[in-house]
Amino acid sequence: MGRTIAIVNQKGGVGKSTTAVNLGAYISVAGKRVLVIDLDPQGNATSGLGIRKENLGASMYDVLIERVAMSEIILPTEVEGLFIAPATISLAGAEIELVSAMSREFRLRERMREIVDLYDYILVDCPPSLGLLTLNGLAAADSVLIPIQCEYYALEGLGQLMQTVTMVRTHVNAGLEIEGVVLTMFDGRTNLSQQVADDVRGFFEGRVRVFDTVIPRNVRLSEAPSHGQPINLYDDKCRGAEAYRELAAEVLGE
Repeated sequence: MGRTIAIVNQKGGVGKSTTAVNLGAYISVAGKRVLVIDLDPQGNATSGLGIRKENLGASMYDVLIERVAMSEIILPTEVEGLFIAPATISLAGAEIELVSAMSREFRLRERMREIVDLYDYILVDCPPSLGLLTLNGLAAADSVLIPIQCEYYALEGLGQLMQTVTMVRTHVNAGLEIEGVVLTMFDGRTNLSQQVADDVRGFFEGRVRVFDTVIPRNVRLSEAPSHGQPINLYDDKCRGAEAYRELAAEVLGE
């Protein structure tokens, strides 16, 4: 059975989709079969993997609300072994429609049963909130990966996120683990980035793994989504590519 990792932080702009796309790409390059589930109505992971949302017949909204089989919406990407379950803005409506639904927090887990054995890793790109879509991601996951940007206020809200993980363990998914914390948007030219990195490592020391790999601010990494490509296809030699290659190795335990 594949390992499902939910990529979660209720703060926006911390690199969740960038991490889902590029970590997924490099795990695939390592010979694993990977599915990225885009659970964010913004659909950044979808477009970042070259899928034109206006051409989609069905998406994660239809899986969660209309009971369309997940196997019917999964698409291949340019990276061999990497697949995407796409999202469009219609997924925003699912957040509201799930409120009155039976077993609302387990919809994703139920829909994944038919496909979970087909992949070595499933990465769930969660929206920047702690609403029902994120709760579905956490209920379906084996572990949580938390991207934290190396900027002021980085630790703000982390207490609430950790409380949510504890709540999910208690009431919804007793086996949920914390995969680790990955530091993103690190700017080695500033004292602030280094200070934030030190603060994050100090905050989690002895409790949660903080990956050794730090994702830098990198122009090529920022450009890649506009070309619909993960960084390994857009520029495999840049600093951002090297960082995600190293992060994938850490996640794989290499």
